[in-house]
Amino acid sequence: MVKTRQMTRSKLALSELGLGCATLAVNASPEAVNDARAMLHDALSNGINYFDTAPFYGRGLSERLVGDALRKERKETSATIVSSKSGRLLIPSSSASHHMPFQVVFDYTYDGIMKSVDHSYHRLGLSQIDILFAHDLGHHTHADNAPFQFTTFMDGGGYRAMEELRNAGVVKAIGLGVNEIAICEQAMAYGSFDVFLLAGRYTLLERTAALSFFERCAQAETDIVIGGPFNSGMLVGGSTYNYRAIPQHIADQHRLLLNLCKKHSVEVGAAATQFPLRHNLVKSVIPGPKTRKELAQIVSWYSMDIPNNFWSELDSLSD
Repeated sequence: MVKTRQMTRSKLALSELGLGCATLAVNASPEAVNDARAMLHDALSNGINYFDTAPFYGRGLSERLVGDALRKERKETSATIVSSKSGRLLIPSSSASHHMPFQVVFDYTYDGIMKSVDHSYHRLGLSQIDILFAHDLGHHTHADNAPFQFTTFMDGGGYRAMEELRNAGVVKAIGLGVNEIAICEQAMAYGSFDVFLLAGRYTLLERTAALSFFERCAQAETDIVIGGPFNSGMLVGGSTYNYRAIPQHIADQHRLLLNLCKKHSVEVGAAATQFPLRHNLVKSVIPGPKTRKELAQIVSWYSMDIPNNFWSELDSLSD
C-alpha cells in the first residue's frame, strides 16, 4: 500500500504516489471513459488518496470523472485529497472542436479565479477542493505574454482571490501548477504559497537544478508535488523529452542512466517513480497513466526495492 506524507502548513496527508488525471480525459469514447473510471477505482484500491485534476483536462471531463469516483469514497472517509486548478475558464461554444463543447479562455483576474473555483465545485460534485493551483502561469504557456498574465494574477486580484478562498476554508491550500521553476521563484516575492506542483523539473534527468529553489521553499514552509516524473515518457521508452525533440546532452545523460540501471538491475521506471520522493520536501509524485495497465506498472515501480548503491552512484553523475 502507498504511504502518505503530511504537508507542512495545511497538514493534509498526501499519498506519496498520487494520480495525475489529465490523461483520464484525452478520449471521451464510452470505452475510454469506462477505462478511466476503472483506473480511478484501481488507484483507490491501491491506497492512492491524492488526485490532481483541472478544468483544462478534457474540457471539464477529468473533473467530472474524478468527482464521480470520489463522491462515495468521501461519504465513507475523509482520506482522499483533490487538487484542481484555476486560470482558465470553460466557455460553452457550439463551434468548439473538442469532444466537450467548451472554448478555453485564460483568466487570472479576481473574478476569473472565483468563477473557475465555483465551476470546478459544480463539475466535481464534491464538498471540498483541498488544494487550488493557479495553472500554467509562466513563459512555458504564455511566451511573450507571460509578464502580462503574471501581473494580472498578482496585481489584478487573482492571488487575492486564492488567498481569500484559503482563509475562508473553501480550499485548504494554494499554490502554482506549472512547468518551470522561475515563475514560482517570482511568485514567492509576492505571496505566501502552501505548495508548488512542478511538472518535469525534478526527475532522473533533471536532478540538481531545483535544489536551490527547494531550499528557499523549505525556509518558506512551501511543499512540492512533482508531476511528469518520466519527462513526457522519455524515461519509460518514449521518443520526446518534455513533449519536444530530445536534445543531445539529454540523450547522452539518458544513455548513462540506462547503463547504471542495467548495472544494478534496477528498472528505469522504478527509479524515475521513486527518485523525487528521496527529497523530504516532495510530498507526492503524480504520474499520469493512460490505462489501467500503465497504472498497475507504476504502482509496481513505486513498490520495488532499489539498492542504496544505485542511488549513491546516481548522485555522483552530473546532469
